Amino acid sequence: MSRNMLITGGAGFIGSNYAARCIARGDTVTIFDNLSRSGAAANLQWLKSSYGPDSFTLEVGDVRQADAIREAAAGADVIVHLAGQVAVTTSVTDPREDFEINALGTFNVLEAARASGRNPAVLYASTNKVYGGMEDVRVEETPTQYRYADFPLGIPETQPLDFHSPYGCSKGSGDQYVRDYHRIYGLPTVVLRQSCIYGTRQFGVEDQGWVAWFVIAAVTGRPIKIYGDGKQVRDVLFVEDLLNAYDLALANLAVSAGQVYNVGGGPTNTMSIWMDFEPILEKLLGRPVPTSRGDWRPGDQRIYVSDIRKAQQELGWAPRVGVADGVERLYRWVLENRTLF
Repeated sequence: MSRNMLITGGAGFIGSNYAARCIARGDTVTIFDNLSRSGAAANLQWLKSSYGPDSFTLEVGDVRQADAIREAAAGADVIVHLAGQVAVTTSVTDPREDFEINALGTFNVLEAARASGRNPAVLYASTNKVYGGMEDVRVEETPTQYRYADFPLGIPETQPLDFHSPYGCSKGSGDQYVRDYHRIYGLPTVVLRQSCIYGTRQFGVEDQGWVAWFVIAAVTGRPIKIYGDGKQVRDVLFVEDLLNAYDLALANLAVSAGQVYNVGGGPTNTMSIWMDFEPILEKLLGRPVPTSRGDWRPGDQRIYVSDIRKAQQELGWAPRVGVADGVERLYRWVLENRTLF
């Protein structure tokens, strides 16, 4: 059955990929985006050339504008809230703007959903940063990685919240508001605490989207700086696997409404940001990748790996794309679209 889908941040990396999926299956798609991100115009052009110029509706607006998002949400059956300020470093530089976009913007989306009178489902892209630095979690160091001493399957949703950095605070505020609007107002909301998402149509930059940034920089010959020792571990998830989680969460609202799920690559899809990534990149490129080094950045966890068993058990979801395959897909896309960079 066709649904009216509102995707905030729909011109971005994840949003444009999800818009394409929704359009292809016959949903009515409205993209709400302020077009501020690099690559937004290219992503919209890709959607138009792939599915037709009238395959979606574009509303140019900002989630900080309560009236604009209320108008856009008036007819929505589902709101997928992806618009946000996405970089920890930017949040430290300008915490007010970070707050207004992520915390106030999410509040505006929820109020727009409530005001519509349609009780739309709201899916919120949260982040593992809500767990903070997890200084009490024991970490062991190996020659190429950090690993958890006591969490071999990763960090579960029951890990205490500890918002670290303005970004963690603003996204965490949205996380909790989305959850509470189910409890208080009965909105069918779902929170997905996402790990490192990567894939095609990702215009990564140094401060955000590191997997794509390293691939883009390596292909185009731009300088790469490694902050910290390069052993920092993340669980990485290919974008198509993330979108499968979106679909399953929305298809199973009787179970998922009001719930929080960790969605990442899990313990079988981990990679240290350079000690493991460098040989993968060098194999694809056929040459060494020069780098420089910098100090650790504020809030940079030595390791974060999601325990994804709750999403597996309740939604029947699991990652399908392995790290090597996913990175190669991203690499091929960058090669084929070098003119965009």
